[in-house]
Amino acid sequence: MKRMKEKIIEFINSKKIILIVFIVFSISFTIPSVLYFLENKTIFNFNDYFKFCLNDTNRIEQTIVYLIILTGLTIFYFLIVKNRKKLFKNNKHIYIYIAIISLIFVFVIPFLCSDVFYYLGIGRLESTYGQNPYYVTIKDFVESGDNSQYLEKDTVLAKGYENFWSNTNVVYGPVWTLICKIVAGISFGNIDVALLLFKLFNMAIHLINCYLIYKLTGKKLFVLLYGLNPYMFIEGIANVHNDIYVVTCILVSLYFLLKKKNIIVSIIFLALATAIKYFAILLLPFIIIYYFRDKKPLKRLSKCFLYGMLFIFIVSITYLLYAKDIQILNGIMEQQKKVAKNFYVILIQYFNIPNLNVYINAVFLGLFINIYFFACLRVLYKPKIKFSAEIRMVEYFLIAFIFLLITNFQPWYIMWLFPLMMWQRKKILQFVIQISLISQFANSVFLMNGEGWSNGTLFTIFMVLGIFLCWNIKNIFKRKKKSKITLDKI
Repeated sequence: MKRMKEKIIEFINSKKIILIVFIVFSISFTIPSVLYFLENKTIFNFNDYFKFCLNDTNRIEQTIVYLIILTGLTIFYFLIVKNRKKLFKNNKHIYIYIAIISLIFVFVIPFLCSDVFYYLGIGRLESTYGQNPYYVTIKDFVESGDNSQYLEKDTVLAKGYENFWSNTNVVYGPVWTLICKIVAGISFGNIDVALLLFKLFNMAIHLINCYLIYKLTGKKLFVLLYGLNPYMFIEGIANVHNDIYVVTCILVSLYFLLKKKNIIVSIIFLALATAIKYFAILLLPFIIIYYFRDKKPLKRLSKCFLYGMLFIFIVSITYLLYAKDIQILNGIMEQQKKVAKNFYVILIQYFNIPNLNVYINAVFLGLFINIYFFACLRVLYKPKIKFSAEIRMVEYFLIAFIFLLITNFQPWYIMWLFPLMMWQRKKILQFVIQISLISQFANSVFLMNGEGWSNGTLFTIFMVLGIFLCWNIKNIFKRKKKSKITLDKI
């Protein structure tokens, strides 16, 4: 008994209790989803995408439960990062621990977004029924002829048909459509199997990203900052967003650029990232110029043209798998017209000026293009190029792109900032981590009030307040620390 007591004390002193508590909070996050599934036997009838899967409680209670568990996850996430040297003996233990938490989140129903059911629907539309999802919507296919009969046996197609986006052509690049086709094709038309497969795919991708981050940096810190971030578990695995695949492609591109010195493979993976979500193209000139940093400016320019053509060729090949005409880009263009969850919502809601948001967005776009062009030009003629300095600039452009240019901002877009976080200064690194977590707390607005674009105003206010609080709390602690040092000297 005494020996057991000593072991318990030793275990507590080793701080490994932190790891157990984090697992407990992760399991707590899963419980509402598990209870829902046990009661209903399927997620087919789950339509409350902005409720925390607790059928017998009201929205206020569900939101409180969500916030309590998320707060616990956030606190212990930071405690694990802070005590990482004591908690993990080697990298293998880190990967195993991240895999355990990831597997737990596989069983969380996508309660904050229904996009995965649309993804699976378009995948099924192509893989099983031979339709081109860039030209035929799920709704068009089901409502034409006798195709509605397929809904009875194919719950993947049926769930996609019920989705909000069922009357929309694909808005993402063809690489993502191919991934959806593969997952939906091996689902046997069962929505529960399909969702589980997709989550397992995303879990595997998350672990691959952790490994790539370590290969690029050799530091546990960045693996844990990314790999154990509650934001990544919720958006990447629970809500099954495709941005996690873009992160993978960018990390592989950077790995081949920096570690293997292979520009061709690097460009190929950057092109694949762009063929999922187009923002990845912003990295292209910086990657090419950095690789040919020892060349003279005119030689760098010629290499930019040459490898830029290779990039365009690879992206074009992926689009040619589906393209009949320029209409293939209609979905992407439509996506840019939507407004959600940022200051553009406030402009529409409170300023009665026609097209004010359109004009402001156009001004920001013009400024962005000009600043980006001159930034590329500056790097082109720069005598000495350091990767860390240039990649920091790209991160600034991505931040501006996400928060100023995209009218249809969504929390999972913050994931775009993670592939470059390893080379950022401390303030920007903290900003990326903080803003990702704040976005999940701000989502409580939708859990409380339900879905609706007008709730984007409250979401934006919560985001701004969250950033303001994080910044000021940090400065208060800094002032206290300086005061203590001054008093100690006295």
